[in-house]
Amino acid sequence: MATKAFKTEKVEEIKEVIAKAKVAIVSDYRGLSVADITNLRRRLQKEDGDYTVVKNTLAKLAIKDTKFEGLEEFLKGPSAIAFGFGDEVAPAKVILKYLKEAKKTNEVKGGVLDGKVITAKEVRAISDLPTKPELIAKIMGSLSSPAQGLTNTLNGVARALVIAMEEVRKQKAAK
Repeated sequence: MATKAFKTEKVEEIKEVIAKAKVAIVSDYRGLSVADITNLRRRLQKEDGDYTVVKNTLAKLAIKDTKFEGLEEFLKGPSAIAFGFGDEVAPAKVILKYLKEAKKTNEVKGGVLDGKVITAKEVRAISDLPTKPELIAKIMGSLSSPAQGLTNTLNGVARALVIAMEEVRKQKAAK
């Protein structure tokens, strides 16, 4: 049986993680082996996240009076929490992609994003969004596209002028 000191330490560890997190997603870990959980954790760590199997009572104590207090409604049964410290979309993408690839039927229960409770359906919708780097690339492409069009148009006009002048020169030289 875990001692009170051990439990207090675990609650403090969860609080430290929560303090840095931007998003938290609760899922059921039943059916995942230790190797699966480790693999999922490694994938999340590559995306600036973490995956932690938690004891519900300790997690509830840790999230009390934080922006993640809404997670309490999802902390029923076996629970693990995926935290995202950078990109808010990454944890949802990584979890759902991993479960699909591993052919696991684990349930994503819901989460909290920017202090707002999100349902499992909303987590799935978030996972379909592009990541921040993808969005930045799209915006940059959209911004450069009109400039490229203008450059091509101006080059076309200049090119046509040079061709016309060359034709005039050839006609004068032929006379």
